[in-house]
Order: sequence, then C-alpha cells, then structure tokens
Amino acid sequence: MRDATAHRRDADARFAASREAQVRAEGVKETAEAAALGVEERIVERLGESHPDLPTEIDDLSDAAEEKARRKLDRLTREREEMGPVNLRAETELNDLDARRAAIDTERAEVATAIAKLRGSIGHLNREGRERLRVVFDKVDVEFRGLFSRLFGGGRAHLALVGSDDPLEAGLEIYAEPPGKKLASLNLLSGGEQALTALSLIFAVFRCNPAPVCVLDEVDAPLDDANVERLCDLLEVMAATDEDGRGGTRFLIVTHHPLTMGRMHRLYGVTMQERGVSRLLSVDLQRAVELAEGPVAG
Repeated sequence: MRDATAHRRDADARFAASREAQVRAEGVKETAEAAALGVEERIVERLGESHPDLPTEIDDLSDAAEEKARRKLDRLTREREEMGPVNLRAETELNDLDARRAAIDTERAEVATAIAKLRGSIGHLNREGRERLRVVFDKVDVEFRGLFSRLFGGGRAHLALVGSDDPLEAGLEIYAEPPGKKLASLNLLSGGEQALTALSLIFAVFRCNPAPVCVLDEVDAPLDDANVERLCDLLEVMAATDEDGRGGTRFLIVTHHPLTMGRMHRLYGVTMQERGVSRLLSVDLQRAVELAEGPVAG
C-alpha cells in the first residue's frame, strides 16, 4: 500500500508537471499563432487584399503600413491584458457551485416537506381544538342556563359564538333575560344584573372544570339582600359534595356584607384597637353557635 501510495504521488507530480508543460506549450502555440496572424495581417496591410502573395522585392513594403500594424498589435495586446489571465480552476469552481446548488435544492425540498407536515399538524390541531371547544362550550352553556335561572329565581340566558363560523375565531356574546324583562345582551343590563350574570358564567365554567379552592373578592358588593341570599345558597350547594364525589370546593370570600358573613363557616378579620397596631381575628361560626345554643340533648 505504501509503494502504491508513493507511485500514485509520483504519478500525480508527473501529471501536474505534464499539465503545466501542456499549458506552457499551448501558450507558446497561441503566441506563435498570434505572431503568424500578425505577420499575415502586416503582409495584407502592406500589400493589400488584391496582392495576397509575398512581394518579390523589399522595396515594395511601406513604412506607414508597418507602423499601422504595430499600433494595431499594441492595441490588441492591451485588450488581451485587460481581459486578465486564464482561470485554470474555472471547471473546478463550476463543479463546486453545482454541488452547492444541489445541496441548497435538497435543503429547500426538506424545508418544503417540513412546512407541509407543519401545516397538516396545524390543521389537525385546529380541527381537534374546534371539536373540544364546541364540546366545552355546550357544557358551559348548559350549566350557565341552570345557574342563571337559579340566581335570578327565573328568567333565561344563553351563550352564543358571534363574528365568525369558526369557533376559534368567533367572539363570545352573553344573552340574558331576567324575570320580567326582555332578552338582551349583557351590556344592556343593570349593574346588579350584570354581576349576577357574570357570576353565573364564572360558576358555570367552575363547575365544568372545578378546583379545590376558589377566591371571590367582594362579588356581593353590587347585589341587594335577596340576591346575596341566592348567591350564598349557590355557594353552599357548590361547597357540598354530591353523590358522585363532585363539589367540595372551599370558597374564600372577601366581603363587607353582613348577610354573606353570617352564612360563612369561619370569619377572619383585621382590627386596629390601638393606633398603628393591627390584629388578626378568627371566629368559627359553627363552634360559636354550638357554644351559644349549648349541647344538644340525647
């Protein structure tokens, strides 16, 4: 193998030397051909087209024609030099460019395939998203209808997707009809009605996707006493555990309403009996009722 490698290196060296000799020979040949062409042009310029044969006497040559031929030769020489040297690596560079173009074409095909797969995946996700959104929307709508009637003591309401046939691009509109009023959108209701309708929607979503803890911050502020009682009744139902094991949510409510505080199981409050000193109070209302009423007989 070493001998073969040495022979190959010698052959490569001889091939390179032969190639350089060939290039030099071709250059000499081209120079000779150019010189012959220049001589021929000088002869034609000196003798004219009608006298293609060489003159038999030297006195027939013209110095002006020779000077013209020299100027022409100088001009052609400058043009040849301005063209620059011959690029012997042009073929190799062309092959490299072809290889790069082939690689780019391959990468472009791979990118196009990836884009097609990605669009197919996006289409599949959109279809699945529409189906799941429609299912969840129907469930929330059913819960919302029932909770609305319960909070308002009657009436009806429903949810609607508006603005587009595509559920992923459509907007949500709430239509409510409290007892004794006409069906209208949420913006046309009073403040208390809007609050109860919004609570109905929140609790509807919560019932479809329950959580162990829910925090409500002064949701009873715009409600009158009757609606506060309905809200507390609904909270007790959602806090209780049904036969299927659903419910059991613990509600933390920030409120200033006495009716709401009276329906809670435990109260936490912050007082300031002394200036600049805050104290946290906790009252277990069920325990307080037991202590106030005394032990139950039996």
